[in-house]
Amino acid sequence: MRPNIPNLRTWPRNLSTLQGGGLSTLQGGGMSTLQYGGASTLQYGGLSTLQYGGLSTLQYGGLSTLQYGGLSTLQGGGMSTLSGNDYRSNIPPWPHFGRELENRGYDWASEMIRHYLPEYLWPENYFAR
Repeated sequence: MRPNIPNLRTWPRNLSTLQGGGLSTLQGGGMSTLQYGGASTLQYGGLSTLQYGGLSTLQYGGLSTLQYGGLSTLQGGGMSTLSGNDYRSNIPPWPHFGRELENRGYDWASEMIRHYLPEYLWPENYFAR
């Protein structure tokens, strides 16, 4: 069962630029650098390596392959193709997140995502459409 983590704000990983959307730069958005934002390095942020952070390999982290992790193929995981219990995250959609990581010099994280992400979702393939 996915834990209820106090103060962890997530959203469906959509392409919305409205507040709370995956590509929003407003507070709580996927591209926000403010606390809880997808581009924040603070606790729970998308660029945080702390537990629950977008760059964390610990359980529930964005780069975790464990259940509910961002790179998990199990139900509730970010790479799951199963229906129900949809993955919600504190990072923007994968292609945008990968490109943002590369722009910030987090090549190790971008490569880890590419290892698990289907090739058609790689930033250069996704944005070439």
